[in-house]
Amino acid sequence: MVAALALVGAGCASDDDEATPTTPTTTAPTTLEGATTGPVEESSAATETALLTRVEIGRNEGFDRVVFEFRDELPGYRIEYVEPPLTEDGSGSPVEVEGSAFLVVRMEPASGFDLSVPEGELVYTGPRRLSGAEAGATTVREVVRTGDFEAVLTWAIGVDGRTPFAVSTLEGPARLVLDFAGP
Repeated sequence: MVAALALVGAGCASDDDEATPTTPTTTAPTTLEGATTGPVEESSAATETALLTRVEIGRNEGFDRVVFEFRDELPGYRIEYVEPPLTEDGSGSPVEVEGSAFLVVRMEPASGFDLSVPEGELVYTGPRRLSGAEAGATTVREVVRTGDFEAVLTWAIGVDGRTPFAVSTLEGPARLVLDFAGP
């Protein structure tokens, strides 16, 4: 079980983490049992805007992982494959993402900026673009922020083909986890 929950990258997980499946999720890291290419949606029980603190891509044996980490609680989300062109929330400007298929992760209420403190606070200080190749990923090509507008936070994930994915959540800290079957 710990192997299935292990996250690549320093500080992403500990042995004390508990996974809460939101859709069928991995039971073995190499098979991604129950993975889907269809939309996955979960309503939010959040009482405040979930604040994104970190995004990371990792490679595990048999699958790639994308993790969205939040300061306190998880937002609601809708994750689905979409057809290009991809656009930026708010402006509608086109956004290029490496890959041949594109998954949009829409989270709300969520933001990388905390408006609840005087003058606001930038909480997510990481890059807008993360390279799958730099993380050693074999399926995930790129992860790109396409919006942080009116408590809707949107990221696009470029992958090689419509790859099955599994979604789960972790606590301590709150994380939304997407696993992608790999070669």
